[in-house]
Amino acid sequence: MALADLPGSTTGPDAAVVRVLSYNIRSMRDDREALARVIRACAPDVLCVQEAPRFFRWRKAAAWLARETGLVYTTGGATATGPMILTSLRAQVERTEDILLPRVPGLHRRGFATAVLRFGTGHRDTDGIRLGVVSCHLSLAAAERYDQAGMLLDRVAALDVPYAVAAGDINDRPDGRAFRRIAGGLRDGWAARPWGSEATFSPGEPRRRIDAVFASEGVEIIGCGVPVGLPGVTEADLRAATDHFPVLAALRLPRSPS
Repeated sequence: MALADLPGSTTGPDAAVVRVLSYNIRSMRDDREALARVIRACAPDVLCVQEAPRFFRWRKAAAWLARETGLVYTTGGATATGPMILTSLRAQVERTEDILLPRVPGLHRRGFATAVLRFGTGHRDTDGIRLGVVSCHLSLAAAERYDQAGMLLDRVAALDVPYAVAAGDINDRPDGRAFRRIAGGLRDGWAARPWGSEATFSPGEPRRRIDAVFASEGVEIIGCGVPVGLPGVTEADLRAATDHFPVLAALRLPRSPS
């Protein structure tokens, strides 16, 4: 699939196509304008952020990012210790919850930002296709990271929705124990339908894929990868925006789960 062929967001009588972008933004300490340009060019319906600002005036920073990218703050940030979810106006928010994971002495506490969204809603709140979303940033410590991978799968199951995505900075390669644990319960978007490029870290010389979008059974993965070469996404902006490359996935959600 050519880079320009990744489908845009649509809703039809039988399915909705939803764009999910996962992005570690390093607390917006780099080039904010470049960051906003990359996100706008990717045109996500769901933006799963990692390392969102979480200290002084973090809500103001989140509001700036939402405004500059044409999205809406949904949940997370400091309340989830970094993971955050922004959504487009296509998404109707059914519910949200920020989850704090068990604290390990001496290590940064981690959390999940979670939401249940509806796409293709009609006149009733119960219309539309339900999608559960979890934004995550797993530990740098291998043992804790493996445990958090299991907690992530448990949290996805607890959303109790026909379709779900988990997206974030896994801090592990695809052959690592934590990554493989997640991929054992959810489908790795890049492995299923690679599109764009693969490596997400670090932008200076990307060699490792440690960021990913995972989807539950029933979700059709149309394409997933780093949007290098996508119209409007420049190499200069990708390198200036933050210390990770983003991962963009186009997902088709049938109205009747198989």
